[in-house]
Amino acid sequence: MALDRYVAICNPLLYPSVMNHRSCVLLVTSAYTAGFLHSILETFITFRLSFCASNAIQHFACDIPPLLELSCTDARINKLVLSTFGAITFMFSLLVIFFSYGYIIAAVLRIDSKSGRKKAFSTCASHLTAVTLAYATVSYVYLWPSTSIEQKSVATVFYTMVIPMLNPLIYSLRNKDIKAALRNIIYQKLIPSVCSHCSQCK
Repeated sequence: MALDRYVAICNPLLYPSVMNHRSCVLLVTSAYTAGFLHSILETFITFRLSFCASNAIQHFACDIPPLLELSCTDARINKLVLSTFGAITFMFSLLVIFFSYGYIIAAVLRIDSKSGRKKAFSTCASHLTAVTLAYATVSYVYLWPSTSIEQKSVATVFYTMVIPMLNPLIYSLRNKDIKAALRNIIYQKLIPSVCSHCSQCK
């Protein structure tokens, strides 16, 4: 998405040729391939562990960190591999996003009209909001080893269920009709309740 926004704002005339079907397939394939290879590695090194106690995972999903907690053998290598690959993936993704948005901000600031700058920034605001929410919770789960299982469980529910449910709302807030409907709901629900307790209205 960051690359898509970069091409759309910094090179709008080249957008159809740069972000064509082949480029999109290549980006999606590379992301899935990296995730698949990481999963294969994690699965392979998990086979060296022994599980001799309870098989009940104290988590909402069968994720790697709570699985490692059940092992009765030394899982330091597994935790090191998980943290290392997590940090590399996290930093690479963030660098792509930061560099893309650095160029985007520089390009937007060169736009003369105020309405043009506002429109360009609003195009990126939805993506930045979604990315911030997702990366904050994912980094909390995978890059902070001292976090308790209970806290990680809550964060996992947030990035696997809550954020995907919020994404349609986040991306639709650019739509004028959605904004107007949301404004009407706020005025109808909140303003009357505030006014009913207000001494001036009474």
